Amino acid sequence: MGRIIAVANQKGGVGKTTTTINLSASLAEMGNKVLTIDLDPQGNTSSGLGIDKNGVDNTVYELLIGECKITECIYQGPFENHHVIPSNVNLSGAEIELVGVEKKEYILRDAIKKIKSKYDFIIIDCPPALSMLTINAMTTANTILVPIQCEYYALEGLSQLIHTINLVKKGLNPKLEIEGVVFTMYDARTNLSLEVVENVKDTLKQNIYKTIIPRNIRLAEAPSHGLPINLYDKRSVGAEAYRLLAEEVMGQK
Repeated sequence: MGRIIAVANQKGGVGKTTTTINLSASLAEMGNKVLTIDLDPQGNTSSGLGIDKNGVDNTVYELLIGECKITECIYQGPFENHHVIPSNVNLSGAEIELVGVEKKEYILRDAIKKIKSKYDFIIIDCPPALSMLTINAMTTANTILVPIQCEYYALEGLSQLIHTINLVKKGLNPKLEIEGVVFTMYDARTNLSLEVVENVKDTLKQNIYKTIIPRNIRLAEAPSHGLPINLYDKRSVGAEAYRLLAEEVMGQK
């Protein structure tokens, strides 16, 4: 049975979308069947994986409001064994449209049940807010992967995220666990990055991945070309880092 991992942190700018794109692509490159779901209305994961988010007929929005079946919103990703369910700005209206809908926390989970046996990994990019979209991701997922930027306020908001995960676990998805924390935007030239890593390790009682994602210009450039880093520049340090992270994720059962 495929593993479903939600990539979540309500703090913006922590490398959440970059991690979703490149972890998915690295897992696919290694031969896994991967489905990436973009649950962020900005749709950056969709365009970063080469999908024309405003040119597709159906997105995760149409799926959530019941206008299409899940098989009608799955598109080909950058690898043969990699599929994508895209999103665009329409998704920002889903929150209001789902008010009063029965079991609205489980819409995505119930839709995914029909196809999850086809995939080794399903990776969900969550919006940078603790919204009904994020809750849908958390009721669907087995685990949550939390990217943390190596900066001074790294731990700010993390306790709130962990609190939310615990609430979802208690009331909606008892099997939900934290997959682990991954450090992003690490700058080896600064003492601050090192201090943040040590501080988080001392504070958190969570699994912390050994792989640390560095600041890398090629990694920043790749989305504007609609390519994951392992296709844009497969020899870059960013590509190598995400391959190592994918290996670590595959190693966790």
